[in-house]
Amino acid sequence: MKGKTSKGSAKIARKVPARRSAAKPRLLAGGNPQIAKGEGDAPVQAYIAAMPGWKRDVGRSLDALISRTVPGVHKAVKWNSPLYGMEGQGWFLGIHTFTNYVKVAFFRGALLRPVPPGESKQQYTRYLNIHESDQLDETQFTAWVKQASQLPGERM
Repeated sequence: MKGKTSKGSAKIARKVPARRSAAKPRLLAGGNPQIAKGEGDAPVQAYIAAMPGWKRDVGRSLDALISRTVPGVHKAVKWNSPLYGMEGQGWFLGIHTFTNYVKVAFFRGALLRPVPPGESKQQYTRYLNIHESDQLDETQFTAWVKQASQLPGERM
């Protein structure tokens, strides 16, 4: 009976994909979460959820303020940083986690009034660094976000 097999041996074992547990994202230098590049709210929320310690609350607060200030804001994670922009107009703001602070980058920050305090090597970019002991001035922050969302965004 060459070439024939019995019914029992003809069954091929199928590999069932193992269920992956929701692994915590790896933290890169400074505690910045390593999140897969992606468009939309889900990757941004994954980034925020992975931010370590007090920085997570800062991330939630920033995201909520931005979303309320700019209804329909376009979100994405690129280069392990959440980005916020206007659909088809580029990105106006990015967030990045460092060891001792959360950095908000206004990509056209030099054009905002008043100008955010942190200087950059980039001509137009300005930063706002938020440390654990800082109290965020929500009125000023939302004013910057509103202004920034009305300027041409950065293409990335």
